Amino acid sequence: MTKLRRVVSLAMPALLASTCTFFAWSPSVATAAPCLGSGSLGSSSNNDINPIPWLNGSDGRLPELRGHTQAVAHITGPRSPNDTIFRFSVLGTDLGIMWDNGAGQVLTAFGDTVGLSDNPLCGLVGDWRSNILLRSSDRDLANGMSIENSPVDRPNHSKEIIQSKKIPGVEQTVIPTTGISVGPVQYINYMSVRSWGAPGEWDTNASGIAYSVDNGENWVTDPLTLRPNVPGTGAENFQMGSYVKHDGFVYAFGTPSGRSGDARLSRVPEAEIRNLTAYEYWDGKAWVKANAALAAPVIPGPVSELSVQFNEYLGQFVAMYTDAGNSVVMRRSDRLESGWSAPEVLVSSRDVPELYGAYMHPWSKGSDLYFLATTWSDYNVMLLRTNLAD
Repeated sequence: MTKLRRVVSLAMPALLASTCTFFAWSPSVATAAPCLGSGSLGSSSNNDINPIPWLNGSDGRLPELRGHTQAVAHITGPRSPNDTIFRFSVLGTDLGIMWDNGAGQVLTAFGDTVGLSDNPLCGLVGDWRSNILLRSSDRDLANGMSIENSPVDRPNHSKEIIQSKKIPGVEQTVIPTTGISVGPVQYINYMSVRSWGAPGEWDTNASGIAYSVDNGENWVTDPLTLRPNVPGTGAENFQMGSYVKHDGFVYAFGTPSGRSGDARLSRVPEAEIRNLTAYEYWDGKAWVKANAALAAPVIPGPVSELSVQFNEYLGQFVAMYTDAGNSVVMRRSDRLESGWSAPEVLVSSRDVPELYGAYMHPWSKGSDLYFLATTWSDYNVMLLRTNLAD
């Protein structure tokens, strides 16, 4: 059966029909939207992008990279050994923000996700969800990352874990940007996207925190954690995040919406993560209580979809993101507040010009640093490995 499914998934280009329109309804508004939805997939830098790589001029294979970084395996999509299309109704998705749940699993949150459409007038691509979650306990990443299960709303269908209005100009989608566990509770920092702009630009309504007490099965958004995207308040610089635990604190990096801003830094005692008044902000010299407007840049922009963790092999903190040239770069530092090294290119845009969203795996060991990234050409997530000893 698995072999048959693989054949069917690889044959889909010949079956794909043209995009059609459905009506997205809310209590106050009904708007027409394409089957792919109005999320990052439907509003990408390439309006013709979809998760069928063959229709985007790609063969869907892993990129062949030069240097000390290699592509290991697809995690989602038609070429993934995880069979995400039929196990979770995940034909295409992006990002892949990973964190240790504290109970022997890695939880991975993804952005805008599509599956096989249940509307024959829409062809095969549809079933848009703003976000999903997959779980893994795979510690041997040399040949890929096995996915075990996912929160579902019906058999073989990953559910949207944080709901969005899906109304263009109001709230098009809700995208996770970082995650962490504190005790048995899981936390996701998310952004509410009002509208997509030019490539690399979008406007957010606010960022906020959602939490789960049942290992990511169900999520509750906390309105008291919202940071409205209002210029001059400082909250506009914390629309996207990256969490790091250190010395009893959750350190929370922040960037503005889009891919061109600086990264700033805040911290909060672990138990106070949902209490915005308990946060301190690094002003370049000292920690300042409860005033995000005083936060100074710690990593100069453009910083895009930041991932930060402590690396045992290096004995340093590592920050990974895509730069102005759309290359995946890494910086190192002994301290989170300052001293970040010059960027080192891990994946050049000359080799993969459309890669984005480099998120580090929390269980990387030794000199192998594993991370997830997405390409627009097949709108799916792959696992990559960098050898830090090279």
